Amino acid sequence: MQTPAGLLAAGGDLSWQRLLLAYQNGIFPWFEDDQPILWWSPPMRAVVTPEDFKPSKSLAKLLRRNPYQITLDQHFEQVITRCRTVRTSKGQATWITPSMVAAYTELFDRGLAHAIACFKDGVLVGGLYGLSIGNVFCGESMFSEESGASKVAFSYLARLCTLLKFSLIDCQMPNPHLMSLGAAEMPREDFLKATRVPCPHPPKLRAHQGILPEWQILAQRAEL
Repeated sequence: MQTPAGLLAAGGDLSWQRLLLAYQNGIFPWFEDDQPILWWSPPMRAVVTPEDFKPSKSLAKLLRRNPYQITLDQHFEQVITRCRTVRTSKGQATWITPSMVAAYTELFDRGLAHAIACFKDGVLVGGLYGLSIGNVFCGESMFSEESGASKVAFSYLARLCTLLKFSLIDCQMPNPHLMSLGAAEMPREDFLKATRVPCPHPPKLRAHQGILPEWQILAQRAEL
Protein backbone atom coordinates (compact mmCIF):
# COMPACT_ATOMS: atom_id res chain seq x y z
CA MET A 1 0.00 0.00 0.00
CA GLN A 2 1.33 3.43 -0.95
CA THR A 3 1.94 5.80 1.95
CA PRO A 4 -0.22 8.95 1.66
CA ALA A 5 1.72 12.10 0.75
CA GLY A 6 2.83 13.89 3.87
CA LEU A 7 2.43 10.97 6.31
CA LEU A 8 5.69 10.71 8.26
CA ALA A 9 5.07 8.32 11.14
CA ALA A 10 2.54 6.42 13.25
CA GLY A 11 2.52 5.90 17.01
CA GLY A 12 4.02 7.78 19.92
CA ASP A 13 1.97 9.86 22.33
CA LEU A 14 0.34 13.26 22.67
CA SER A 15 2.45 14.65 25.49
CA TRP A 16 2.79 18.41 25.35
CA GLN A 17 6.57 18.06 24.88
CA ARG A 18 6.16 15.81 21.83
CA LEU A 19 3.47 18.04 20.36
CA LEU A 20 5.60 21.15 20.80
CA LEU A 21 8.61 19.48 19.16
CA ALA A 22 6.41 18.29 16.29
CA TYR A 23 4.95 21.74 15.57
CA GLN A 24 8.37 23.35 15.79
CA ASN A 25 9.38 21.03 12.94
CA GLY A 26 6.28 21.55 10.80
CA ILE A 27 4.60 18.29 11.87
CA PHE A 28 1.09 17.84 13.29
CA PRO A 29 -1.05 14.87 14.42
CA TRP A 30 -4.12 13.94 12.39
CA PHE A 31 -5.95 10.68 12.99
CA GLU A 32 -9.26 9.15 14.08
CA ASP A 33 -10.32 7.13 17.11
CA ASP A 34 -9.70 3.74 15.47
CA GLN A 35 -6.22 4.68 14.22
CA PRO A 36 -2.80 5.03 15.85
CA ILE A 37 -1.53 8.58 16.19
CA LEU A 38 -0.54 9.66 12.67
CA TRP A 39 2.00 12.46 12.15
CA TRP A 40 1.88 14.61 9.01
CA SER A 41 3.90 17.21 7.15
CA PRO A 42 2.18 17.70 3.77
CA PRO A 43 4.28 18.56 0.68
CA MET A 44 2.10 21.64 0.09
CA ARG A 45 1.02 23.71 3.09
CA ALA A 46 -2.01 25.99 3.21
CA VAL A 47 -0.94 29.31 4.75
CA VAL A 48 -2.24 32.85 5.14
CA THR A 49 0.05 35.86 5.46
CA PRO A 50 -1.83 37.91 8.08
CA GLU A 51 -1.03 41.33 6.67
CA ASP A 52 -2.26 40.23 3.23
CA PHE A 53 -5.64 38.97 4.48
CA LYS A 54 -8.56 40.78 2.88
CA PRO A 55 -12.16 39.83 3.72
CA SER A 56 -14.57 39.10 0.91
CA LYS A 57 -17.33 41.64 0.24
CA SER A 58 -19.88 39.53 2.12
CA LEU A 59 -17.53 39.06 5.08
CA ALA A 60 -16.68 42.77 5.10
CA LYS A 61 -20.40 43.55 5.28
CA LEU A 62 -20.79 41.12 8.20
CA LEU A 63 -17.83 42.68 9.99
CA ARG A 64 -19.36 46.13 9.62
CA ARG A 65 -22.59 44.88 11.20
CA ASN A 66 -20.49 43.39 14.02
CA PRO A 67 -23.20 41.02 15.35
CA TYR A 68 -20.91 38.97 17.59
CA GLN A 69 -19.03 39.40 20.82
CA ILE A 70 -15.51 38.04 20.30
CA THR A 71 -13.28 36.66 23.04
CA LEU A 72 -9.69 35.44 23.10
CA ASP A 73 -8.53 32.62 25.37
CA GLN A 74 -11.61 32.76 27.59
CA HIS A 75 -13.45 29.68 26.32
CA PHE A 76 -10.84 27.26 25.01
CA GLU A 77 -12.44 24.01 26.19
CA GLN A 78 -15.85 25.07 24.88
CA VAL A 79 -14.41 25.93 21.45
CA ILE A 80 -12.38 22.75 20.97
CA THR A 81 -15.26 20.63 22.25
CA ARG A 82 -17.70 22.34 19.88
CA CYS A 83 -15.28 21.83 16.97
CA ARG A 84 -15.54 18.13 17.78
CA THR A 85 -19.27 17.82 18.47
CA VAL A 86 -20.34 19.85 15.42
CA ARG A 87 -18.87 16.99 13.38
CA THR A 88 -19.89 14.02 15.50
CA SER A 89 -23.49 15.28 15.80
CA LYS A 90 -23.71 14.99 12.01
CA GLY A 91 -22.27 11.48 11.99
CA GLN A 92 -18.98 12.73 10.57
CA ALA A 93 -15.58 11.35 11.51
CA THR A 94 -13.25 13.73 13.31
CA TRP A 95 -9.58 13.91 14.23
CA ILE A 96 -10.54 15.81 17.39
CA THR A 97 -10.63 12.70 19.55
CA PRO A 98 -11.02 12.84 23.34
CA SER A 99 -7.25 12.33 23.65
CA MET A 100 -6.66 15.28 21.30
CA VAL A 101 -9.03 17.47 23.35
CA ALA A 102 -7.13 16.58 26.53
CA ALA A 103 -3.72 17.15 24.91
CA TYR A 104 -4.56 20.55 23.44
CA THR A 105 -6.27 21.67 26.64
CA GLU A 106 -2.97 20.99 28.41
CA LEU A 107 -1.19 23.05 25.75
CA PHE A 108 -3.67 25.84 26.47
CA ASP A 109 -2.97 25.59 30.19
CA ARG A 110 0.73 26.03 29.35
CA GLY A 111 0.07 29.14 27.27
CA LEU A 112 0.80 27.49 23.90
CA ALA A 113 -2.73 26.96 22.55
CA HIS A 114 -5.33 29.67 22.00
CA ALA A 115 -8.97 30.05 21.03
CA ILE A 116 -11.12 32.79 19.57
CA ALA A 117 -14.84 32.45 20.31
CA CYS A 118 -17.86 34.18 18.76
CA PHE A 119 -20.96 34.73 20.88
CA LYS A 120 -24.38 35.94 19.80
CA ASP A 121 -26.89 36.82 22.52
CA GLY A 122 -24.71 34.95 25.01
CA VAL A 123 -24.58 31.73 22.94
CA LEU A 124 -21.34 30.31 21.50
CA VAL A 125 -21.94 30.15 17.73
CA GLY A 126 -18.46 29.95 16.20
CA GLY A 127 -14.76 29.97 16.82
CA LEU A 128 -11.35 28.51 16.17
CA TYR A 129 -8.32 27.23 18.05
CA GLY A 130 -4.65 26.61 17.37
CA LEU A 131 -1.11 26.98 18.65
CA SER A 132 1.31 29.88 18.82
CA ILE A 133 4.78 28.59 17.85
CA GLY A 134 7.37 31.35 17.60
CA ASN A 135 5.86 33.92 15.25
CA VAL A 136 3.62 31.40 13.45
CA PHE A 137 0.02 30.68 14.47
CA CYS A 138 -0.80 27.04 13.69
CA GLY A 139 -4.54 26.81 13.11
CA GLU A 140 -6.15 23.52 14.11
CA SER A 141 -9.90 23.73 13.57
CA MET A 142 -12.86 26.08 13.38
CA PHE A 143 -16.63 25.73 13.59
CA SER A 144 -19.67 27.82 12.78
CA GLU A 145 -23.27 27.42 13.88
CA GLU A 146 -24.28 30.89 12.68
CA SER A 147 -23.69 32.19 9.18
CA GLY A 148 -20.14 33.51 8.83
CA ALA A 149 -19.20 33.09 12.50
CA SER A 150 -16.01 31.11 11.87
CA LYS A 151 -14.97 33.60 9.18
CA VAL A 152 -15.47 36.46 11.63
CA ALA A 153 -13.28 34.60 14.14
CA PHE A 154 -10.63 34.14 11.46
CA SER A 155 -10.80 37.85 10.57
CA TYR A 156 -10.07 38.74 14.18
CA LEU A 157 -7.23 36.21 14.22
CA ALA A 158 -5.70 37.69 11.06
CA ARG A 159 -5.99 41.23 12.42
CA LEU A 160 -4.50 40.26 15.77
CA CYS A 161 -1.65 38.36 14.07
CA THR A 162 -0.96 41.41 11.90
CA LEU A 163 -0.80 43.71 14.92
CA LEU A 164 1.49 41.31 16.80
CA LYS A 165 3.77 40.71 13.78
CA PHE A 166 3.10 37.01 13.22
CA SER A 167 4.66 35.97 9.91
CA LEU A 168 2.18 33.22 8.96
CA ILE A 169 -1.08 31.55 9.88
CA ASP A 170 -0.60 27.85 9.15
CA CYS A 171 -3.83 26.23 7.93
CA GLN A 172 -2.21 22.81 7.32
CA MET A 173 -4.20 21.10 4.56
CA PRO A 174 -5.77 23.22 1.78
CA ASN A 175 -9.54 23.03 1.31
CA PRO A 176 -12.13 25.27 -0.40
CA HIS A 177 -13.18 26.98 2.86
CA LEU A 178 -9.61 27.94 3.71
CA MET A 179 -8.88 29.06 0.18
CA SER A 180 -11.95 31.33 0.37
CA LEU A 181 -10.27 32.99 3.36
CA GLY A 182 -7.19 33.80 1.32
CA ALA A 183 -5.04 30.74 2.01
CA ALA A 184 -2.34 29.92 -0.54
CA GLU A 185 -0.25 26.81 -0.97
CA MET A 186 3.39 26.90 0.10
CA PRO A 187 5.92 24.11 -0.54
CA ARG A 188 6.98 22.31 2.61
CA GLU A 189 10.61 23.43 2.25
CA ASP A 190 9.59 27.10 2.13
CA PHE A 191 7.22 26.64 5.06
CA LEU A 192 9.95 25.08 7.19
CA LYS A 193 12.33 27.92 6.34
CA ALA A 194 9.69 30.46 7.38
CA THR A 195 9.01 28.74 10.69
CA ARG A 196 12.71 28.42 11.55
CA VAL A 197 13.49 32.12 11.29
CA PRO A 198 14.88 33.09 14.73
CA CYS A 199 12.25 34.84 16.83
CA PRO A 200 13.96 36.31 19.92
CA HIS A 201 10.77 38.03 21.09
CA PRO A 202 7.81 35.86 20.00
CA PRO A 203 4.43 37.61 20.15
CA LYS A 204 2.36 36.91 23.25
CA LEU A 205 -1.27 36.19 22.45
CA ARG A 206 -2.15 35.40 26.06
CA ALA A 207 -1.36 38.98 27.04
CA HIS A 208 -4.39 40.05 24.98
CA GLN A 209 -6.89 37.57 26.41
CA GLY A 210 -10.40 38.69 27.18
CA ILE A 211 -13.10 40.35 25.11
CA LEU A 212 -11.49 41.61 21.91
CA PRO A 213 -12.34 45.31 21.83
CA GLU A 214 -14.25 47.26 19.22
CA TRP A 215 -11.08 49.04 18.08
CA GLN A 216 -10.07 45.94 16.17
CA ILE A 217 -13.21 46.05 14.04
CA LEU A 218 -12.82 49.83 13.66
CA ALA A 219 -9.21 49.37 12.57
CA GLN A 220 -10.27 46.76 10.08
CA ARG A 221 -13.07 48.91 8.68
CA ALA A 222 -10.51 51.46 7.57
CA GLU A 223 -9.01 48.80 5.29
CA LEU A 224 -12.27 47.53 3.75
